[in-house]
Amino acid sequence: MTDKAWKSVLSLSVAMSSLTVSMAAMAQGTDGEIIVTARRTEERLQDVPISITVFNQEQLQKRNIAVASDLAVYTPSLSVNTRYGPEKATFAIRGFNQDAAAAPTVGVYFADVVGVRAQGGTASGSTVGAGSFTDLQNVQVLKGPQGTLFGRNTTGGAVLLVPQRPTDNLEGYVEGTYGNYDQKRVQAALNVPLADTFKVRFAVDRNKRDGYMRNRTGVGPDAYNDVDYFYGRMSILAELTPELENYTIATYSSSDTYGYANRYESCDRNPVSPFEIDPRTGQRGNLPRYYTSLAACDQIDRQAARGDGPLDVEVRNPNPGIKLDLWQVINTTTWQASDTITIKNILSYGEYREKAAFNLYSDNFFVPDTGVTRALAANGGPAPGSPFTYIRLGTQPGYDAAAGSTTVEELQLQGRTTDGKLTYVVGGYLEFSRPLGWNQQRTGIYGNCADPGTLDCQGGLPLVPLPAGALFPGSPAFTLPGAIISESRTRFAFDNHGVFAQGTYNFTDQLALTLGGRWTFDKIDGYAESNRYLFATLPAAFGGSTRLFQRVCNDNLNHPTVNLITNGGNTAACGTNIVNKSNKPTWLVGLDYKPTPDWLLYAKYARGYRQGAVNFTNPGLETVGPEKLDSFEIGSKLSFRGSVPGYFNLAAFYNDFSDQQIFGALVAKPDSGLSGGAALINAGKSIIKGIEADAGITAFEMLRLSANYTYLDTELKELVPPTLSPDSPFEEIIPRGEVGGPLTYSPKHRLTLSGDVMLPVPETVGDVTLGAIYTYTSSQYVDGNVSIPSYSLLNLNLAFNNIAESGIDVVGFATNITNKKYRITSGGGFESSGIQDFAYGQPRIYGVRVRYNFGR
Repeated sequence: MTDKAWKSVLSLSVAMSSLTVSMAAMAQGTDGEIIVTARRTEERLQDVPISITVFNQEQLQKRNIAVASDLAVYTPSLSVNTRYGPEKATFAIRGFNQDAAAAPTVGVYFADVVGVRAQGGTASGSTVGAGSFTDLQNVQVLKGPQGTLFGRNTTGGAVLLVPQRPTDNLEGYVEGTYGNYDQKRVQAALNVPLADTFKVRFAVDRNKRDGYMRNRTGVGPDAYNDVDYFYGRMSILAELTPELENYTIATYSSSDTYGYANRYESCDRNPVSPFEIDPRTGQRGNLPRYYTSLAACDQIDRQAARGDGPLDVEVRNPNPGIKLDLWQVINTTTWQASDTITIKNILSYGEYREKAAFNLYSDNFFVPDTGVTRALAANGGPAPGSPFTYIRLGTQPGYDAAAGSTTVEELQLQGRTTDGKLTYVVGGYLEFSRPLGWNQQRTGIYGNCADPGTLDCQGGLPLVPLPAGALFPGSPAFTLPGAIISESRTRFAFDNHGVFAQGTYNFTDQLALTLGGRWTFDKIDGYAESNRYLFATLPAAFGGSTRLFQRVCNDNLNHPTVNLITNGGNTAACGTNIVNKSNKPTWLVGLDYKPTPDWLLYAKYARGYRQGAVNFTNPGLETVGPEKLDSFEIGSKLSFRGSVPGYFNLAAFYNDFSDQQIFGALVAKPDSGLSGGAALINAGKSIIKGIEADAGITAFEMLRLSANYTYLDTELKELVPPTLSPDSPFEEIIPRGEVGGPLTYSPKHRLTLSGDVMLPVPETVGDVTLGAIYTYTSSQYVDGNVSIPSYSLLNLNLAFNNIAESGIDVVGFATNITNKKYRITSGGGFESSGIQDFAYGQPRIYGVRVRYNFGR
């Protein structure tokens, strides 16, 4: 979008806000009977001094939101990182990001319980399960630190998924969707009151859609970024006495897709060869980087020669897949002990399992043909044109890539004084996440591996020097092409506990003070026996077979002399145990003032905290400490009634962020046997500030308009990487970001405009609504210094509800109607690989939904 166009859109947003304010002088009213649980009790949205975006089930349907990553498209303060696919997406709010191995900055809660913790080597997202957006009462996006009342401390915010509770009515619905990319989706819900005090509700969602990233290799699936999941939920509400209620929810989600694919768009066409000295590092050129960067250039050239579009990719993987299974049981008991005291207990247990087999960098690589590669081939290296894979994750038989359980126990006492001036919540929180066996996965690096999980490899890039007599007595010296298989073998135990209290004292009907505090105790106990294999392929004259020539510990700093071949493969010899503990207080001070019953002004200061992390992938850089945040916010919530009801909410915030956890690219030493990597380090200090505006009106009962805008200004103030040990296998850390530059996933401007027109047709015919949703996202950094351009999306939907009073609804929908091709993230790693790739958002998706409602 051009500056002129942007100014026009912004002017429209400001004009709409001005219209809303002017309407307040004419009428007192609100549409704000929306009930939220942002402070762990039910309150009107417009009475809560927190910046919140709320979507009800109808709005989720109009936006075609099926998995967690879809939510970020329509929430201006919410960004998403889909580096490892949409089902494994991680959220960012107001510039607070989550990188792999780090704790979430945004907590995602289902029925007041945080998502089951994943323990794998790649970030595994919200872990609330694909399909969890089915049959919801609403979704609430809370912005700013939520460290006082919610389970885990989060610096960015929280996303609350509130499911539909069982009701007193025999009711339900069945809905079918068919769309392009052969989308087939069936949703259904059934509510059954078995007795006046005992009700159950069932909901299911089966969704399957082909991928939109077309694979041009002819190997493996035809397309990536598909959708394929089943979701089921059962809710039981038992009103044991008029004062005692027990509410149980059981959910199951299973997603099984081919995974994601990124498109290659640039490369290093002049890499330093292994025969030259890199002037930047003073060491000879990195041989793997030389091969991968030029192979990526060849892949880009093939794409250009075919005339490929942004959604065409080359991924050579015969059997890729990401399978995520999650189940959880949540039990909430609420006892109205007296007129002024309520005791609530929340108990939950869930399990998460993941199997993953995919090319981390979506590659189809062949050894490039240059003078350097021909010289290396003449000395036993791989021949030009030989296939190899950069980094391919494989599924090891008998193991999960990630498998863990999470138990949560939370006890709350909610109370108020008899005069109603003081309301308060006091409680304790216990969370235990434990491994379900080993998190174990094999990854082929620089090899020609059909399946690294089963050690099925044939040749590759690493040059394995064999001395004379290594094969048999009198055999000559060889230099052979080989492959590295890294075997990640870890177990993690997480303890996250806290005690908290928060109260609001109303001095008058207009003025209130809120004080809250929490002390959090976090512990990570990690244990690893990770190791790597080095295979080499013999010349044809000696049978051409592939043999294991080396197996050592990945942690070569603490275990430099272990030989797993001679010790019989006892990986306990590589055992490394690391414990990372922290405990910190967080607090909240807020002042609320209501000049009128429909106008809330508030100011607050909060201390935020995020725990550290343990990552065994990078020897010598395994731990990172906690972050600290001082957050300041002022806001206004104005609602009005009458013939043209509406609302206008405004919030301004300033965050001072220190001990920031930053990702840093690791450049491996040429003789390390590693492929480089990315470490999480405490390297940064930042300032994050901005403004959020949310406005809407309903005119003449036939037109609804709303606007939601966020201005976000982030600046990295300090970036100091830790000093590497001389014994480190890495020669350099390159932190992602620049001092004075913005944070990743922090677009300066985000805007959503939506409108619904209710067409004037007789009630006996039905309700006909035409809706449009426009979103704009400005350019943003997604991987250190890598920027993606701005993009705009337009969605349209036409709904014909309760046709002829039959209970049948028909909805036609189209998202990204202009078929915009837009980047959403980057794979990163240019420093270690010479590759620049990008993931693309969904193209035009359209279809029709038919729904039959009964019992309403």
